[in-house]
Amino acid sequence: MSASPTLRLERSLLRAGAATIAGMDEVGRGALSGPVSVGVVVMDARSPALPGVRDSKLLTATARELLVPRIRAWACASSVGHASPTEIDDLGIIGALRLAALRALAALDTSPQCILLDGSHDWLSPAPQGSLFEEPVEIPPVTTRVKADLHCTSVAAASVLAKTERDAIMAALDRDHPEYGWAENKGYASPEHIAALRRRGASPIHRRSWRLPGLAEGDTALD
Repeated sequence: MSASPTLRLERSLLRAGAATIAGMDEVGRGALSGPVSVGVVVMDARSPALPGVRDSKLLTATARELLVPRIRAWACASSVGHASPTEIDDLGIIGALRLAALRALAALDTSPQCILLDGSHDWLSPAPQGSLFEEPVEIPPVTTRVKADLHCTSVAAASVLAKTERDAIMAALDRDHPEYGWAENKGYASPEHIAALRRRGASPIHRRSWRLPGLAEGDTALD
């Protein structure tokens, strides 16, 4: 089992002058259907350790559900933002990630002074050529860290919130489209999902601009 995440990096950023840090992580980037979701968890110098939190992928669904109220009570503020499959098609996956993140930041009742983002690529900060949409909040400085969801408590907590909310969305969508198995595969490319695409075609919840496995070239989504 990997080591538990810590607040080491968050506390170094606080010592460098930030009063609040927002851990941020995304869920659903590689799915074939459903939204992309971004979680944000804000902490400050008074935030204690948060035992039991892990990267959401390392936890069972039950463990994630049990952690949600603990994370929300621990955080100075927290939220999850989503971007729809249509927005993914219109903006591209990076633009949709930014849109979901901005929605999450806009939903906070505080403005974090620094964002700790999982990965090596800062997809959140505005591009030099400008944004594709009106931005509801100003983005603070961003620090990226590879595997932050494994090593940084705030980012691991954000991943749990994002995955729990997105999984619930996919379970609800499964009730209208049970043939794709979304309650289990959450919109990812499982054998059952691909077989359903081959058999029934794509739904309006699929990402129409993507090359969906199981569909012949030129096939379109079903209305």
